[in-house]
Amino acid sequence: MKEWNVTKRLMGCTFSLGVVEEDGNRAGQILQAGIDEIVRIEGLLSEFLPDSEVSKINNHPSDLPIALDPECFHLIDRSVKISRMTHGAFDITVSPLKGLYQFRKNHFEFPSQEAVEAALTTVGYIGLILDHESHSIQKHDGMRISFAAIGKGYASDQVKALWQSMGVTSGFVNASGDLNAFGLNQWGNAWKVGVSDPENHDKILFQIPIHNASVATSGDAEQYFIHEGKRYSHTISPFTGLPLSGVSSVTVISPSAELSDALATAAYVKGVDEGMALINELPQTHCIMLDDKQEVFFSKDIQYEAIS
Repeated sequence: MKEWNVTKRLMGCTFSLGVVEEDGNRAGQILQAGIDEIVRIEGLLSEFLPDSEVSKINNHPSDLPIALDPECFHLIDRSVKISRMTHGAFDITVSPLKGLYQFRKNHFEFPSQEAVEAALTTVGYIGLILDHESHSIQKHDGMRISFAAIGKGYASDQVKALWQSMGVTSGFVNASGDLNAFGLNQWGNAWKVGVSDPENHDKILFQIPIHNASVATSGDAEQYFIHEGKRYSHTISPFTGLPLSGVSSVTVISPSAELSDALATAAYVKGVDEGMALINELPQTHCIMLDDKQEVFFSKDIQYEAIS
């Protein structure tokens, strides 16, 4: 058996897909099916494509319900349930707050308090009204949704489900470091994902064996800025409307890439104490957190290998 791979830029990140197969032609067909599935989901969920379901929602009048594709509706429904479970730390309506910040500018200034407060009035998952019979939703005035913190995980889970329906027994989907893996690698061993040092991407601090599970990381390694000597993340708190600080990296392991994706964001927003308490309440879910002083925190019963 041999591992076959393909890499492509999709949904704003780099997807690497791999399967363990004997026949190269069959492997190529499987990998292409995975790519096609991600393209399909991007067309459904992207806030940057005018014909996507998300764009239809965001451009629809706030006082009128809009019927959705059932797939998109159910993802919104699950997102709202995760919001309830995390007491709002994960929230797909945070988009108006993100629009206040431009993180790649050499010179950065915080938006005015008035602008933040105005945007906060449009944020909050409780402003989404879902009708399960008609698969329609209605949103409060000014509200916009984004699947940036859960969409790649959902796509990864869908590719895995598609492959397994095709008889694939071993494979992985890697979305810019977030890994969803099942089966064993070509050498008959568990897949492994590395947790890197936020200050040095080339340095791996820990390795986590993946047994039919998914790993997602949130943090400030890729996008951050320094303001008055303090480091801030590109992730915005849905509670304060301000960029996060104090935590460098949150890695969550769970059975679902969608769930790992969302929980990594939620634990990041909550911080070390509340974030770890959340993870420790959930079955088959684990976490490694690094704060801005490089202190490491582990959830209970997590399996990992420290790299010296």
